[in-house]
Amino acid sequence: MKAVLHPARAVALGFLLAIVIGTLILMLPAARPDHQATPWMVAFFTSVSAVCVTGLVVVDTGTYWSAFGQGTIMALFQLGGFGMMTSATLLGLMVNRSPRLRTRLITQAETRSLGLGDISGVARLVLAVTVISQLIIAAILTLRLRVGYGISWDEAAWSGLFHAVSAFNNAGFSIHADGLVRYAADALILLPIMLAIVIGGIGFPVLQDLRYRFRDPRHWSLHTKLTLTGTLVLLFVGFLVVLAFEWNNARTLGIFSPVEKLLNAMFISVSARTAGFNAVDIGALTPETWALHYFLMFVGGGSAGTAGGVKVGTVAVLVLLVVAEIRGHTDTEAFGRRLGASAQRQAITVLAIGSLLVVLGTLLLLRVSHFPTDQVIFEVISAFGTVGLSTGITADLPVAGQLVLTLLMFFGRVGTITLATSLVLGERRMPYRYPEEHPIVG
Repeated sequence: MKAVLHPARAVALGFLLAIVIGTLILMLPAARPDHQATPWMVAFFTSVSAVCVTGLVVVDTGTYWSAFGQGTIMALFQLGGFGMMTSATLLGLMVNRSPRLRTRLITQAETRSLGLGDISGVARLVLAVTVISQLIIAAILTLRLRVGYGISWDEAAWSGLFHAVSAFNNAGFSIHADGLVRYAADALILLPIMLAIVIGGIGFPVLQDLRYRFRDPRHWSLHTKLTLTGTLVLLFVGFLVVLAFEWNNARTLGIFSPVEKLLNAMFISVSARTAGFNAVDIGALTPETWALHYFLMFVGGGSAGTAGGVKVGTVAVLVLLVVAEIRGHTDTEAFGRRLGASAQRQAITVLAIGSLLVVLGTLLLLRVSHFPTDQVIFEVISAFGTVGLSTGITADLPVAGQLVLTLLMFFGRVGTITLATSLVLGERRMPYRYPEEHPIVG
């Protein structure tokens, strides 16, 4: 009897395979306008960043790559955001409406669905939401670019589609050298992109829950309630902090009207949670706003979506655990439900390992580069959280530093998925228990 490949390993191998194939394609002469072969490090870094839906780049996407190269990059972050294993399940559904157990297990590793019976519904929802959302956003952006900026229909359609797919997948790739700075005062560009970022990053289990019980919040799952509440809190707090520290910054929000300041503050708050687009110069932000980015990028978005980070649900569980401990409660509770001990242990483990990776990445990058600590920390957390925002040092890092970032991007995108899945599937009850003792804490 054939052994079933562990779902966590299948997900990791799927992403690795996509990265290798993407690297080979981007090295082809056809991927560049001058038809020169791409250096392996440039192709590899770009492929990792695209598959891991990060958006960090070492070359300008719009000028360095040909239409074929840009199309390849878009296909890679579409695969990365959509999920390699989700794609496999959808193909299985087209052939057989009842996917085998192995396929369901593999997809559960990527979607973190609550049960095997939900996989088919989640897979269909993934496809429907992905296609419909991207086409609608692409159409809006295309019309705005054509009517508002007078560019040709072909150019407007390509730019609209590329940025719509990039936004929905929280990839942060742009075909403009300045990102979205040229559209900083245009709400008809920034608002659709923000909407795509939120829909893609909130997580498909939440979208599925809302699909069936949108008008009945009382029966939403605890995961949905925690994710939505956490997302709203992070967006609002980020919005207020950006306004407070950037309002009079002449290099960022200071040049805009009050309404434009509100628009860009919200865009910064939304994008910082793994989308990676910038409508202002990130390097010109105040140190306080950089510090805010550290937190937002590390947390990321919702589980089983296109966002990265340790996830909103993870942080929400830890906050509830701390609150329960402060109040002296033996149980951790929220919305009339008690959180399981295993979920609390998993959240602590994910946060601890994520923090360790950020610390190690920072130390390694400081060792091999000459950049200030605050810029290095920003770059490391951006890579781990698969955000893609940069203070402008990525392309100037030595090869060793860029390799560190690729590892962080891979572990940030795949590591949290495989870790959480391994913890769930590897959990088992021991046939015995040791005597309990309480060491001194604090």
